[in-house]
Amino acid sequence: MSRTILIVQAPYYAEIAQELLRGTEAALTEAGARFHKMTVPGALEIPGAIAMAEESERYDGYVALGCVIRGETSHYDIVAGESARGLMALSMEGVAVGNAILTCENGEQAMARAGVDGKNKGAEAVKAALTMIDIREKMAPGR
Repeated sequence: MSRTILIVQAPYYAEIAQELLRGTEAALTEAGARFHKMTVPGALEIPGAIAMAEESERYDGYVALGCVIRGETSHYDIVAGESARGLMALSMEGVAVGNAILTCENGEQAMARAGVDGKNKGAEAVKAALTMIDIREKMAPGR
């Protein structure tokens, strides 16, 4: 069965975002899933955009792409923590979300995780989203 996935991306760090997107699109194509893309200003906006999209009932699941790199202030902790909290809240409501919002100390760590020749966290997020869709369907009443 073909799935329709919404990729919600915060491209604050353009090179890292592009690499995450490459891995995500390749994994979705390999899985035979249809997908659409949405860009939001930052990682904090990703959960809200997914919540709005979920109300449309157009998507089976979501992949969240972004990167938060530690800086000199506590802003990193807020953005990293609150974006993860927002995605977890959606997940607890039965929304199938793959989380590839990287939280790293520096750009080098982020690129190692984003790279399709590295840890390819975009592809991992696709696998997580598709797995959660399957679990949700298996747990649906009447199955």
